[in-house]
Amino acid sequence: MTMTKMNAHNFYRPLLLGLLAILAGCATQAVKTPIAADPWESSNRAVFEFNDTIDRAVFKPVAQAYAYVTPQPVRSCINNIFLNIGDIWAGVNSSLQGRHLDAINTFGRFMLNTTLGVGGCFDLASTTGAKRIPNDFGVTLGVWGISSGPYIVLPILGASTMRDGSGLIVDAYVNQFGYGQQVHDIAVRNSIYGLEIVQRREALLAVSDTIDRTALDRYSFIRDAYLKRRAVQVNGPLTDAESLPSYEDVEAAPADRKALGIPSKN
Repeated sequence: MTMTKMNAHNFYRPLLLGLLAILAGCATQAVKTPIAADPWESSNRAVFEFNDTIDRAVFKPVAQAYAYVTPQPVRSCINNIFLNIGDIWAGVNSSLQGRHLDAINTFGRFMLNTTLGVGGCFDLASTTGAKRIPNDFGVTLGVWGISSGPYIVLPILGASTMRDGSGLIVDAYVNQFGYGQQVHDIAVRNSIYGLEIVQRREALLAVSDTIDRTALDRYSFIRDAYLKRRAVQVNGPLTDAESLPSYEDVEAAPADRKALGIPSKN
């Protein structure tokens, strides 16, 4: 009886190892298979690795230190304020796209959070069912019929496409505190921009850690999530922001944050 079990074990072990080797080879091949939307994958991966190196050496440690010394209520308040200011440009883009209901919802959110929410510190609008609608000029260009073009990874900025990269130029011009040069003191303005960058990265710590643990190939994971989210944004409707893959939260989130146990930022 014992010999029979040993013989069976010796027979099945090479078979199982062979099957595992075949599956591993298939997985490797799947990762390396290029897709039509990413014809520049080789160079994109190089930029991706560069960005990842900079992030792990600079941005992530700074964000972790910020999270360590800053109480959660304060971080939440600061994050909400930046998101609230961003709702202005999001609402303008909804209007440009002809999505007037989304625009009304977004401007209504801004008014409520700015007044009763103490300048946006508290996201009261979300508690009333008015979800945040992420939007930008890249989405507007897509709604106007401009093709996304090839996927591209931009230095520091991360995942994008040719269309969205062009939209970033417009987004940067009207970005938050840039409206009419409202903040004239350069040192103060740069400090605000720096705080926004750190706060945005801190808000993504849990998401990026989850991706590190779960993604077989982080590059393709991030790319696929980004392209899917942008397609959903362009094709609309955007009234349920929670249904979108959250690239904004990491430039790399899976289609369903809840499936990974990642809590909403708000």
